[in-house]
Amino acid sequence: MKKIIVAIDGFSSCGKSTIAKALAKHAGYRYVDTGAMYRSVALYTIENKPAEMAVEPFLEQHIGELNIDFSVQPDGSQHTLLNGRDVEALIRTLEVGNMASQVSTIGFVRRAMVAQQQAMGREGGIVMDGRDIGTVVFPNAELKLFLTASPEIRAERRFKELEAKGEHPVMEEVLADVNDRDYRDTHRAESPMHQTEDAVVVDNSYMTPAEQMDYVIRVFEERIKEQK
Repeated sequence: MKKIIVAIDGFSSCGKSTIAKALAKHAGYRYVDTGAMYRSVALYTIENKPAEMAVEPFLEQHIGELNIDFSVQPDGSQHTLLNGRDVEALIRTLEVGNMASQVSTIGFVRRAMVAQQQAMGREGGIVMDGRDIGTVVFPNAELKLFLTASPEIRAERRFKELEAKGEHPVMEEVLADVNDRDYRDTHRAESPMHQTEDAVVVDNSYMTPAEQMDYVIRVFEERIKEQK
């Protein structure tokens, strides 16, 4: 049976990574979290950029030094590796998320990440999520999903995630961050996020995780049957 490419795009805090991981496990495919890749670039910037230097010239000097990969853990979870270092926990903070939204608008950064992503998916059998997977990275993907939910619901989800990590978020600030990220993602000059005509839209505002997963798996299985 042919192994296809599944491209999952959509807004922040829509559960793209959770769905992509579960679908990859169901299909026996490799999962690539592109958001984690940009977060890794952001972490590298935060940790290494001199205070007197701007972000873009710093990354222009160092983007070629970044090697990002993923490692499956004994419990089946997947961790992000930055130059061989496990940075999974470090890249999930609000500070890194904000920086990731900034660095992801830089053209040469996106081109460097897209090249790595396309290399990972060359043989098919991959589930990849991000903001421009179905538009730029794999425009010919056999299945494209576009996830969305209301900003308020996504902010509430993000608020609970941060609380669970021991942080002390303020709901108004989290909602403002969600709206800011939406604007940057849809208005950036380099590969702005948008829904393609051939994408299957999944609005999970009022869907339970189980309902959402059942729907996505059903769409995937139907698409597999269509392959010659």
